[in-house]
Amino acid sequence: MSEGILSGLKVIDAASFIAGPASTTIMADFGAEVIKIEPPTGDPFRSALGGTRYPVGGLAHSWILDNRNKKGIVLNLKSDAGREVLYKLVADADVFVTNAPQKPRKRLRIRYEDLQPLNERLIYASLSAYGEKGPEAHRTGFDSTALWARSGLMDLVKPSPDSAPARSLPGMGDHPTAATLFGAIMMGLYKREQTGEGSMVSTSLMANGIWSNGCWLQAELCGNPVRPRPAREDAEDPLINLYRTSDDRWLIVTFMNNLALWPNFTERVGQPELSQDPRFATPEARSENSKALIEALDQIFATKTRQEWRDILNEMGLTFGEVQTIADVPKDRQMLESGALRRIDNPDVGVELTIDSPVWMEGAEKMPIEPAPELGEHTVEVLRKAGYDDAEIDRLRKADAIP
Repeated sequence: MSEGILSGLKVIDAASFIAGPASTTIMADFGAEVIKIEPPTGDPFRSALGGTRYPVGGLAHSWILDNRNKKGIVLNLKSDAGREVLYKLVADADVFVTNAPQKPRKRLRIRYEDLQPLNERLIYASLSAYGEKGPEAHRTGFDSTALWARSGLMDLVKPSPDSAPARSLPGMGDHPTAATLFGAIMMGLYKREQTGEGSMVSTSLMANGIWSNGCWLQAELCGNPVRPRPAREDAEDPLINLYRTSDDRWLIVTFMNNLALWPNFTERVGQPELSQDPRFATPEARSENSKALIEALDQIFATKTRQEWRDILNEMGLTFGEVQTIADVPKDRQMLESGALRRIDNPDVGVELTIDSPVWMEGAEKMPIEPAPELGEHTVEVLRKAGYDDAEIDRLRKADAIP
């Protein structure tokens, strides 16, 4: 295995939970040296996804995903000696990532203005809940609160206008935000190649939320009011809708790019009269009579299994999607062969499959996957590489800078 395309980059990951650390996981996948800094109590994410609401088992599933291929050290940044170590690591680092709120950053002296004088080539990557400026810049938030709820997505994706707001899944907005932060970091590194100077780059959960909701939000910004999405049974376009198959699975059909095939579809399913019916002959007529057409299509899709429909719709060249359960995904051949899911050869990781970072480059291999670090696993190794001898390491222990 050759070195990764980002080999030679030193990244200090002083972030917690998901979005910040996941951005450096992408960098580690491509060969960057990522040093994960945790407080003596550890990143709260180590145990956050436990309890009765979340999957249980012997493996820290989320920790494996978002902190693989990193070196883990423990530093007490509340101590002067701990900050001394951080500053020494920052002095020759390429990237520093944090999602600490503004007040703790100031208290710990890890703001951009604190670190930039130590290393003028440093890319300081800041992740916040609500942005770097404004009356709520200091607020804390998770993807469920700052991204999903604040952006309007929580309200718009609910099953019907009368439904309660739709709850998000853990990390659902964090991982896309991590990809945004990764892009910002790479842009900072590109600028440094041109100018020799580092910079501060940033993104926020809230900004990624409205970017995700951009289609409808831009309509609102243009003065085009957005109507609540109707229930499935009242969908405005029956040819862009969900239908249940005979084996109790769901398909989402999207004839949007295939409207010319509507008569072919009705012929293929033995119901040519549907496309000839004046109520269903044009998009406008189908919208006006949507409830009746949905009822007819419900009966049609209920006659065959998901696999039978998959074969029919693929043969016709129609666009559709299968509503998979989470248990379906590990067995999905396309997920495996496309590289979205990645096989792990190292038995020490404790699992055979993981989710690959969603970025690839032709000719740039990703690094073999190594286990996510135990708390403080590489503290001594990293300190020695930074120039600390045994006596100095002992001094740091006595100063409560490291365990």
